[in-house]
Amino acid sequence: MLKRAFVAPDPGLLRLRSATRAVLGIGLAVTVCALTGHSLVAAITGGLAALLALFTVTDATVRGQLTTTALLPAVGFPVLAVAAVLHDHPLGRDAAFVAVVGAGVYARRWGPRGHALGVFAFMTFFATQFLHTVPAQLPELYTAVTLALLAAATVRFAVWCYELRLPPVAVPALLGARGLARTTTRQAIQATAGSAFALLIGQLLSEQRWYWAVGATWWIFVNTTSRGETLVRGFRRALGTVLGIALGLVVVIPLHGALVPTVALVAVSVFAIFYTAAVSYTWMMLAVTLMAGLLYGLLGVLDPALLALRLAETGVGALGAALAVLVVLPVTTHATTDAWIQRALRCVHRCTAEAAARLAGSPTADPAPHVADLAPLLSRVRLSLAPLVHPLSPLRARKERARQVLALLDDCAREVRGLASIAADPEASHDARLTAACQRVEAAVEALTAPRSTPRPAAAVAVPQPSAAEPALVHLHGLERALAELSAPLGGSPRSPLVDA
Repeated sequence: MLKRAFVAPDPGLLRLRSATRAVLGIGLAVTVCALTGHSLVAAITGGLAALLALFTVTDATVRGQLTTTALLPAVGFPVLAVAAVLHDHPLGRDAAFVAVVGAGVYARRWGPRGHALGVFAFMTFFATQFLHTVPAQLPELYTAVTLALLAAATVRFAVWCYELRLPPVAVPALLGARGLARTTTRQAIQATAGSAFALLIGQLLSEQRWYWAVGATWWIFVNTTSRGETLVRGFRRALGTVLGIALGLVVVIPLHGALVPTVALVAVSVFAIFYTAAVSYTWMMLAVTLMAGLLYGLLGVLDPALLALRLAETGVGALGAALAVLVVLPVTTHATTDAWIQRALRCVHRCTAEAAARLAGSPTADPAPHVADLAPLLSRVRLSLAPLVHPLSPLRARKERARQVLALLDDCAREVRGLASIAADPEASHDARLTAACQRVEAAVEALTAPRSTPRPAAAVAVPQPSAAEPALVHLHGLERALAELSAPLGGSPRSPLVDA
């Protein structure tokens, strides 16, 4: 787990760049708030706003990211006002918090922008509970958040906008449906139910820190689309919290809130959050837990009992999320995984067809956009299969099938990238055998994406192997082999799906 988090490949050093820029942006935001005379509470609020702006805004283009960042106060300020006004009215406060949870998850249907605005709204309400915000503090907090967002935006879009030199990020659209069949609708209802449970049980544990349980439920639902993914994420959140609390007992409590070492460790925690988020949710949660402990140390309220309470509240939140996804309108892992695999396979076919057309001399054919679309689709497949390939999964046969599917899809992606690179060569010539090979690829994809009631065909008939001097055909035949081998793990009977969870 440690190796995966810190030794995982980082193409283009994007994770390193993002983590370093986050430290700079958040550091500048907090510094600006401090230099303009804001209180410690306001500076923490501003730093949190900057962190969220840098972490959650993931639009495909820089212009889209800038627009979403500018919209954050539009949802954050009204929520901040409502939370502050209801601070001394528990029933109204609790109802509003649960409503914000449901609306925040529901907003995911509008893609990355809806996701970012939903997260910002939730965390704004959460922060008011963390800092015990009252209406008299609103003007100061509004100016602190505004300054912090401007500082973070300056670093992200003016000082170090490395995304300008990168192709737009391909973000796969959520699986479409209507009504209760739509995943975001179901998850909004699940998150609302789970957070209500967490809120009630969390208040029985503590009338002061109950919001930790709601926060745990919320973050477990973020970036998940099925009950299997949610359960695995809950386990990883609990594990990361345990590790973070253990580290906090050794490192944070002895500091007694000392300013310089605490600030330095907060910077390290921020870096770790951004650097590990894409590869290990457990380690990201360790960093989040450590940072929360450091902030409580600055506020002068940290002790071992508080850390133990955080662990208990996290457990309540994880339990609330687990009960919600198991009982309330469950979204099966199998249905989600099958849909993402089919989308990935169709993308493979589009890549192949465009590359073949380009090799045939079409000036308008371009496989590059489809190749870019394939990477995030495969990431979604990996995420949806995570429950099955998890080390603690008892379904060994299905675990092996899932690993085989992932390996063969990676093979498909590798062959498609190679084919696209050859098609981009203006000297590449047309070969009549390319058309036949592409037709076989199309037939294989159609067979693999056929309804489960349709019998899967046997593996493709062997074709003459090309020589190394025919690289396009080498990649096409490699793709054919991978698709033919996929028919075994994906060709089970409808009663024995790849993922039955």
